Amino acid sequence: MAIISIEKEILENLVSFKLKRIQTIIQEILNRWNENSTTTFIEKARNGTYENAENDAIELRQLLLEEKNLNELIKKYTSE
Repeated sequence: MAIISIEKEILENLVSFKLKRIQTIIQEILNRWNENSTTTFIEKARNGTYENAENDAIELRQLLLEEKNLNELIKKYTSE
């Protein structure tokens, strides 16, 4: 992996944009299944309450992981 130099403000803007996009997709998935909670949706998909929700549940779990990683990145660079 290459190391590049980037202005802190530009990095924050890029990460914030990506984070907002991820949060929008998460909300779209929840709206599709009339759910408010990611945890509840994933559990219902897992136990078969929602048929054909497996792909959305997998995507949601991946998005939640990305969201967590981006939030950690923001904390790391805003505390410096």
